[in-house]
Amino acid sequence: MIGSRAWGLDAPTPEPAPTATAQAPVAAPAGSEDAADSDTGEAATPDSLEQGQTQLPESFDRRPIAALLHESRLVGLRDTTFSVQLRSFDLDRENFDTSQSESWTLGGSAGFKTGYFGQFVALGSTVYTSQRLYGPEDKDGAQLLQTGQKPYTVVGELYAQFKLTDEILATAGLHELNTPFINTRDSLMTPQTFQLYAVQGAAGNTDEMSLRFGGGYVEKIKLRNSDDFQSMSTAAGAPVGVDRGVYVAGANFKTGALSIGAIDYYSSDIINIFYSETKYSLPIIDRLSLRFGAQYTDQRSAGDDLLTGKPFSTHQYGLKVEVALGPALLTTARTLTATGTLTTGNSGTDIRSPWGGYPGYTAVQIENFYRAGEDATLLRAAYNFPRVTGLSIYGLWVKGSTPHEAKQYAQTEYDLNLQWVASRRLLKGLTLLARYGHVAQDGPSDQHENELRLVLYYQLR
Repeated sequence: MIGSRAWGLDAPTPEPAPTATAQAPVAAPAGSEDAADSDTGEAATPDSLEQGQTQLPESFDRRPIAALLHESRLVGLRDTTFSVQLRSFDLDRENFDTSQSESWTLGGSAGFKTGYFGQFVALGSTVYTSQRLYGPEDKDGAQLLQTGQKPYTVVGELYAQFKLTDEILATAGLHELNTPFINTRDSLMTPQTFQLYAVQGAAGNTDEMSLRFGGGYVEKIKLRNSDDFQSMSTAAGAPVGVDRGVYVAGANFKTGALSIGAIDYYSSDIINIFYSETKYSLPIIDRLSLRFGAQYTDQRSAGDDLLTGKPFSTHQYGLKVEVALGPALLTTARTLTATGTLTTGNSGTDIRSPWGGYPGYTAVQIENFYRAGEDATLLRAAYNFPRVTGLSIYGLWVKGSTPHEAKQYAQTEYDLNLQWVASRRLLKGLTLLARYGHVAQDGPSDQHENELRLVLYYQLR
């Protein structure tokens, strides 16, 4: 988790360091698009990005290319950097069928990244672990441990990074990746990582305009609670014996307050996913602005239709409007999911997101609200308390309509998130996070799902 990620696809953080290090997943309010006044201690304006999600403007690293290539001044083993992060996670969920899933774990990551040998190639590796502190076998399913509440340790990253030019980096090996549909989904104990061969770059970057791009081939994926890698097609649900990777290419263009991007994922005989997103920020007065977002997803079967055995296609539209006022952010969003090409009987086609957290504006802690024919509306309020407190909070409500699929019902989700980031010297690097989600489902019986997550992240170095 050290050094710039493949494509430089780090999730946004409030204060990015000159060289990236392993970061605790930060709840949405901690992110910021509007810088706070460090002299007055005013809090930054929150961001509405959900933990575990990646959207297009965050897919191509925001930092200047000079920062991405900072490591090129380092010299081999002499300038090797290390990172150690401690995580403890307690997840307790009551499922719709009244069963329970509960685990309490301790673990984290340890890794290194060398400087650049010959100002051309650097090497890195990260090991992840999740060990059981509590987890009855009859309460399996929290996904903090492996099936049967078994602990695991895995080498998740082992890669080489190459400086091709002053503005282009290449990465090969086991590495993190963060794009809208292939990403780390880093909201539990360990992130997803990938076996990949990728290139990232930038062109014509100025304070007013920038173009960031990336492309590559992703061969395998290590799921969040797995200790081995499997083919991308297997993770997508293809039959045994089908082995396909994913070709990825995309770009994001930013000029002033306008951001436009698109990315495509193609897995031969499996699926093709196209995603585009546009964002625009309209300043009103000091620290007051309107933000607008629009997204579109198109998914369809590819080639010989090996994923389901027959053709399918679907799409989703999303719109988002936000009012940013100093340390507060009010968000409303709407997504509309098509019924999709019918595949069997009276069923439609849900949106698929097998390789990462779904980037939809109404995808939240528990539900994604992307079932066939489902429309969803979100209301969200976030607030960052003064910096000295280290506190941030947000709450949200999402209402989804009855989907097209038979025996599926409308759902409503309520989430509340509270985060504290230590600022005192002795505790610096410590983050405490509490996330509560409640889903109520219509239907012949009164069904509910409740989930509580209590998380500790401690960045040791």
